[in-house]
Amino acid sequence: MGKITNQLVVNTHIFSADSLTELKKRMKSIHLKSGEYLYSEGEMIENMYFIIEGALTLYKSTEDGKVLTLNYYESGDLFGGYVSNGSHGAMENAKAIEDSTIGIIEKPDIELLQWQNRNFAIEFTKWVSYSQTLTQTKLRDLMFFGKNGALASALIRMKNTYGVHVNGVWEITKKFTHDEIACLIGTPRETVTRMINQLKKDNLLTYDKGFITILDVDGLRTICSCEDCPVQVCRL
Repeated sequence: MGKITNQLVVNTHIFSADSLTELKKRMKSIHLKSGEYLYSEGEMIENMYFIIEGALTLYKSTEDGKVLTLNYYESGDLFGGYVSNGSHGAMENAKAIEDSTIGIIEKPDIELLQWQNRNFAIEFTKWVSYSQTLTQTKLRDLMFFGKNGALASALIRMKNTYGVHVNGVWEITKKFTHDEIACLIGTPRETVTRMINQLKKDNLLTYDKGFITILDVDGLRTICSCEDCPVQVCRL
């Protein structure tokens, strides 16, 4: 089974079809090979980016090599550096993890569209608020419920983003290495390996060559004190 992304969690769900059409009219597209960077930390950006095809990851890194993955973005997702003050560079790296086609919308075009189209302006404001809520819930899970809770939360987000319900279990259709999971929750790979082995012993999941099957979602929800957020918020 190839990777399947749940279209319910695409972060442009807030926009109407007409608004997305208007947004797409203002895009110019570029192509990235897997492993290429759209931008890097410190680079000055004020554009918005729409993934037409492919996938990117946003992450922060430190001089000593530590990495924290902030987001996975798939086809139909919108993200970028739209800010009112362009005096600060990007706070993260944006890297293609598949061959990707990216639509670029420049800041003046976003501002003009908001001025011309009241509905788009309202939807864009809601989108900004939604993006902030998504970030806040991820930080909450990392900060308040320990490494086990952060891992359980990440697994639930994987299920919501890439999961397929088959015979009473959830198969995660995207492959995740222990290193990639470690970057999602900011902990060493060895710790992730130990926690996954314990979850396997507890019959909460199976892990086979990078592919995860969640056997007991409620068990994971208990570990991370799940607040049953909407799937659009509980995504990678």
